[in-house]
Amino acid sequence: QVQLVESGGGLVQPGESLRLSCAAPGSIFRINDMGWYRRAPGKERELVAVISRGGDTNYADFVKGRFTISRDNAKNTVYLQMNSLKPKDTAVYYCNAKTTYNTLGYWGRGTLVTVSS
Repeated sequence: QVQLVESGGGLVQPGESLRLSCAAPGSIFRINDMGWYRRAPGKERELVAVISRGGDTNYADFVKGRFTISRDNAKNTVYLQMNSLKPKDTAVYYCNAKTTYNTLGYWGRGTLVTVSS
């Protein structure tokens, strides 16, 4: 099963930064939207940010001004720069990549981000 690979999670203190990366295998052609989602303990998965192939972005209100999503189409890779992290940002972060033939998208296994003092 095709799967994305996330990296960059870890334990940080409030106010610090992390950069997540997600690489899609080259076997996935013509990726359209790429996005980051997260699932906090005891909560449902929620959208964090999404970026189109052309670079248009959309953010959840709770990360606007703090997180930045970007992508490198040549590398099939999407990034999430997370600044001013808060304890409520603690979650498993998942990457998603949609194509014309897979509109639900491909997923990764997730990377854990823990924000704690």
